[in-house]
Amino acid sequence: MDSQRLAPENFDERVVWVALTWTYVFYLFGALYVVAPVIAWMLLLRRAAGWFLAPGSSPQAPRLPLAVAVWGIGMLVMLLALVVAHVQQELGVAKLIKSTVGWAKGWALIAVFILLGCRDIRPQIIVRACTIVCFQTLLLVPLFVLAWLLGLPQTPYVSPLQVIGGPGPEFFALSLYEIDPGSGMPRWRLFTPWAPALGFVANVFFLLALREPVRFWRWCGIFGSVVMILMSQSRLALVALLAVALLTFFLSRLSRPGILFLGGFGATVAGLSGGWLVGAFERFWSAFRAARADSTRVREALGRIAVERWQSEAPVWGHGIVERGPHLVEYMPIGSHHSWYGLLFVKGLVGFLALAIPLFVSFADLLVRAQSSPLARTALGIVIVLFLYTFGENLEILSYLYWPGLLLIGAAHAGVSIPAPEPPGASASAAVAE
Repeated sequence: MDSQRLAPENFDERVVWVALTWTYVFYLFGALYVVAPVIAWMLLLRRAAGWFLAPGSSPQAPRLPLAVAVWGIGMLVMLLALVVAHVQQELGVAKLIKSTVGWAKGWALIAVFILLGCRDIRPQIIVRACTIVCFQTLLLVPLFVLAWLLGLPQTPYVSPLQVIGGPGPEFFALSLYEIDPGSGMPRWRLFTPWAPALGFVANVFFLLALREPVRFWRWCGIFGSVVMILMSQSRLALVALLAVALLTFFLSRLSRPGILFLGGFGATVAGLSGGWLVGAFERFWSAFRAARADSTRVREALGRIAVERWQSEAPVWGHGIVERGPHLVEYMPIGSHHSWYGLLFVKGLVGFLALAIPLFVSFADLLVRAQSSPLARTALGIVIVLFLYTFGENLEILSYLYWPGLLLIGAAHAGVSIPAPEPPGASASAAVAE
């Protein structure tokens, strides 16, 4: 296959291709939050129908990789925790139905997309489509900046599609820019609901772009991702960009004697200079927290409230739903901005383990595969990004944005391969003409 003439070859690939390459079109109409759940469940039901309703004409249902099965079980346990908590807290049938729909558009999507990535969708289709989104971003960035310079309205409109229901109107709004209340400077969220979420998605796209075999699209993906991270002005995004690259590089080469020797040497140096390193980390952490002191204060207060109420009120199954916080946290939902605190508060210890165990199993499986598979190295990096962002975001709310990374994780667990990057001497002109 000529990677420079890459095109979808089956129904699943065409759906994924359109869903990604039309990102800004869907965003313009406020439909982006709706697209991911629709395609996820549509493709899953389509495959299930082929496996079970027409076994004679469709391929037999494949055996699931262990890590993929664990993700599925974990997200089903999330649903169980949701139901039990609603019953225990006597929240009523209406709220149970609403929360179940929210689960289908959130936690369930993680397992569904990882499962869909195991078959029928080539990783190179996912990678190329994401680099095209990055290329489109580079073309549109001047317009978003110009909107701020001209003083246009920050949010021109909110799509009528918000009647479908979602976490908030920002998921259906067209945002040209926003002003940081702390610094008074502009920041952008582009097609995401808030600026830090843009940094999250950009980190996933950055890792995917590194697997693009054609240089033109690879550099579009890399530059576009970095631009999105800078425009988001997210502290976590900047840290993740460097930390994930370094961690993935070393973790995916643990079987090489040179890396083991380097690791031993580094551990020795760290032991000898432990005091200085601890001091340097404390200074970095203080500067990191002070960069947005108000945001840090609110996040820490939300975490304290979530843990205290979890321990004293609903330690096993949680409260079932999010609750509005007090004035101290600017009325933000308790448990927001942090997946672990949110799980403890809403789904208790059961929900906490339902995410922790799949993350660990996925990390362990990809760590082994990454020693010999380039695709697994990328997937390992994405899992590390997900783990880092559990401390700054609620993973389920943003699954409709980072789902291309979930598809790649599924492909890596299934042992799928991907073409090597284009050699340095190859021409990228054909990619431009594509």
